Amino acid sequence: MLLYYFGWEGLILFSILPHFISGALGAYLFYAQHNFPGVKFVGNEEWTYEGAALDSSSFMDLHPFWHWVTANIGYHHIHHLNARIPFYRLPEVMAHFPELQNPKVTSLKPKDIIACFKLKVWDTDKQEMVGV
Repeated sequence: MLLYYFGWEGLILFSILPHFISGALGAYLFYAQHNFPGVKFVGNEEWTYEGAALDSSSFMDLHPFWHWVTANIGYHHIHHLNARIPFYRLPEVMAHFPELQNPKVTSLKPKDIIACFKLKVWDTDKQEMVGV
């Protein structure tokens, strides 16, 4: 339909470009909430469900509008603790439990994006993500 009424330019501008941008943003949100400065990974013998949720996933500090657009996925550490909590209750859960109020944080600020993209692999000796 777009191609018929607006030509190939309209198809690119109104369909392909928005899909590309939303897909790239979604992929980055997933990436940054699992690969960020301060993330912690442990071996099988030290692994706990709570530790994995709180140390290996982040809270993404977003503008309230972006929390709404992304269905509060910025509260990723709480989502990993209990995926059955509805997205609209995640901020309430974080506010109610003091243990959840000091998460590892990332954001969509350029310096945080650059810091996340620099991380490539887990260094077992340093116990941190490093670039290659």
